[in-house]
Amino acid sequence: MLLFFILGLLVHFVFFASIFDIYFTSPLVHGMTPQFTSLPPPARRLVLFVADGLRADSLYELDENGDSRAPFIRNIIMHEGSWGISHTRVPTESRPGHVALIAGFYEDVSAVAKGWKENPVEFDSLLNESKYTWGWGSPDILSMFAKGIDTNGHAHRPSSREYKDNIKIVDAGIKEMVSMFKHFYGNDGKTAFVFTADHGMTDWGVHGAGHPSETLTPFVTWGAGIKYPQNVSTQQFEDAFLKEWKLENWKRQDINQGILPLDYLNNTDLFKAESIFTNAIQILEQFKVKMTQKKEVTLSFLFTPFKLLSESKQHNILRKARSYIKQRKYDEAISLCKELIHLALKGLSYYHTYDRFFLGITVVLGFVGWTSYASLLILKFHSNLPRGGSKEVKKPSRLLQYSFVAIGVLVAFFLLIQAYPWTYYIYCLLPVPIWYAVLREFQVIQDLVASLLSCPPSHFVGYLLVSTLGIEVLVLSFFYRYMLTAGLIAFAGWPFITQLWTRAKRTSLNWIFFSLLLAVFPLMPVVGRKPDISLVMTAGLLVLLLSLFVVASLTKRKDSFVNEELPLHLLQMLSMVLSMYVVYSTDNSLLKKQGLPLINQIISWIILASSFVLPLLSPPILFERLFSILLSLMSTYILLSRGYEALFPLVLSCLMFAWIHMEQETLQQSGVSCKQKVNSIQFIYNTDLTQLRQLCLDDIRRAFFLVFFLVTAFFGTGNIASVNSFDVTSVYCFLTVFSPFIMGALMMWKILIPFVLVMCAFEAVQLTTQLSSKGLFLMVLVISDIMALHFFFLVRDYGSWLDIGTSISHYVIVMSMTMVLVFLNGLAQLLTTKKLTLCGKPKSHLI
Repeated sequence: MLLFFILGLLVHFVFFASIFDIYFTSPLVHGMTPQFTSLPPPARRLVLFVADGLRADSLYELDENGDSRAPFIRNIIMHEGSWGISHTRVPTESRPGHVALIAGFYEDVSAVAKGWKENPVEFDSLLNESKYTWGWGSPDILSMFAKGIDTNGHAHRPSSREYKDNIKIVDAGIKEMVSMFKHFYGNDGKTAFVFTADHGMTDWGVHGAGHPSETLTPFVTWGAGIKYPQNVSTQQFEDAFLKEWKLENWKRQDINQGILPLDYLNNTDLFKAESIFTNAIQILEQFKVKMTQKKEVTLSFLFTPFKLLSESKQHNILRKARSYIKQRKYDEAISLCKELIHLALKGLSYYHTYDRFFLGITVVLGFVGWTSYASLLILKFHSNLPRGGSKEVKKPSRLLQYSFVAIGVLVAFFLLIQAYPWTYYIYCLLPVPIWYAVLREFQVIQDLVASLLSCPPSHFVGYLLVSTLGIEVLVLSFFYRYMLTAGLIAFAGWPFITQLWTRAKRTSLNWIFFSLLLAVFPLMPVVGRKPDISLVMTAGLLVLLLSLFVVASLTKRKDSFVNEELPLHLLQMLSMVLSMYVVYSTDNSLLKKQGLPLINQIISWIILASSFVLPLLSPPILFERLFSILLSLMSTYILLSRGYEALFPLVLSCLMFAWIHMEQETLQQSGVSCKQKVNSIQFIYNTDLTQLRQLCLDDIRRAFFLVFFLVTAFFGTGNIASVNSFDVTSVYCFLTVFSPFIMGALMMWKILIPFVLVMCAFEAVQLTTQLSSKGLFLMVLVISDIMALHFFFLVRDYGSWLDIGTSISHYVIVMSMTMVLVFLNGLAQLLTTKKLTLCGKPKSHLI
């Protein structure tokens, strides 16, 4: 099993790394001939002002008194220059925004492996093409372009007085800078000014995605070569911004990144035509270099050129455009150049993704082979599959061995003659030994086929449809949280399709109630958008009421409880009361701008540390230990909550308790005798292997339930697949000074708490049903790998950093599910089986 786990780890690492060679390679090309326009430029210098994180509406709108927050910029719009909205392209992050402004290209997706603070490759920009460049700004931005954070919005959010007042400061600073430039150069009229923003910001203080508040930024330009304000009577736009901003009489000209905004230029038609012609040749040069690079490393009979832009078509368009310019048909020339730019960009994308299909096929072959092999191991070692052949392990035939060696040699030779990178050898050769291992289990395959042929076809089709539907629901839940609601509603109907409703009505009612109650959470908005401390207080009160009920019931049932466990439960209840106090008082203090009280911070860290220790003081009896874990973890979760999500672990845990009872009832229904009741079962670290049984069809359902509840723990209250969905205010009980590593660790622990609760509950399920953890591991591996194959095709290399990052996160989550399962299974075993004794001799609770 250890060897299998190590090999599985390596195989999954290769599958994960493959997406970076398939989807995330740099699209930039080098070696093009520089292109220039022969006509003199209208300006000798350019001054670029970039307001980090400034939304268009925040700049253009009037305040409550009808005055502009940026009077200097508004005066420019009305009397000196041109204005509009810059429709920035995602990802709306600082470096991508600045790169688009000064270099003219969209985000290099290979930067996903380095983060937004690193440039993955060198590139051409305004800075290195200028004779002199000076830059002033935040050090973490300027350093990106030296080779050769918009904290106000994050801290106070765009609707705050601080954010809006800061606009006035920026406006005054620009006014001063413009005056200095004009004075220094003697008002020679040769300076062009541009004021814009790298990205906007959402109402909740984040950016990086494609929300309009993040992509709509202001664009104001004036000076040399820029058109003066144009008064108009009507303007046609889909939005109502002009009327809201009282700018309906000044011509608005929106721009999109990557398109030369000719309407902004105050110059001749000849200059505009020549500029767009040069732009077209620049992009065409990139297309030619990209095509040549791909053609040189591809066998001639396998190379398929981009048919929409053949060499003859390139020459025809360029010849016609030049002819139109000579004939002074400038509009026709501009139209042709824009068509050439469009085709060249499509061709660049075509050659950039040329090998994607080939690599995708090889990875899919490896995926399918590995999943098949894991399934065969389950059938071979953990099932009662009828054995049709001999029990002896047959060695693979020499013909099979030689065949796979020959296939491997042919694949390597094919890659060698095409000069592919060394990583391609790994992706393409990995399926060979995997499928060899699959075909070595030919006897198991035969037994499986014989078993399937012996069962009624309707049964096989039914199981296949249910399994497929279940996995598709899991996959869809990553994108549409309400699919979890649909799944939980279906779970609520489980007792009615079995005999559980008649045998254990009370247990079934608990299961139905809490399944439906938990189904409400995925329908709620993502956490962090609308904080509500009253819901956090409600969650704490419900936990305290439940604790009082449990204490009362345990006191009646157990004579020694008052002396041994009562003090522990009272201590945990006190911890909950302190958590509620800290959350309430901290929220009040922050609203009054008084910061985080030191005593609250100390109490929060003490409660966090004690949550790992207090459960280990309770006896490892199933119910007592699980409830102690819930109390301790809930105290920490309350400290990290800002709204309705505080109720989520409580409802999830109640459903887990119902699940444990339901599984024992299911086991009894199947005829397996249970020597102990759930409430008297004790957790033991070393399971008696003789008590374990072979897997059955019900265990597939149990494995699916585990995966479903783990996914629900992930997405029940929000989309944790992206940093963009986190609310940093949830850690304010612990610290308010920005510290990304500590804040990230705290938010990660908040995410893992529901996960740990599910795993602890499943420890009890395994114990009550005598389920093999190895067999379970393999079943979860198969389910997660089938899901991962879905997400492999759903990885995106376009759109916002949120879209790209989320698609990678989905893939990583399911790929690492089994590894995380092993880690959290160890943590769950520690929390459920270990017993600490503060003084005296340890009392044994183990059977």
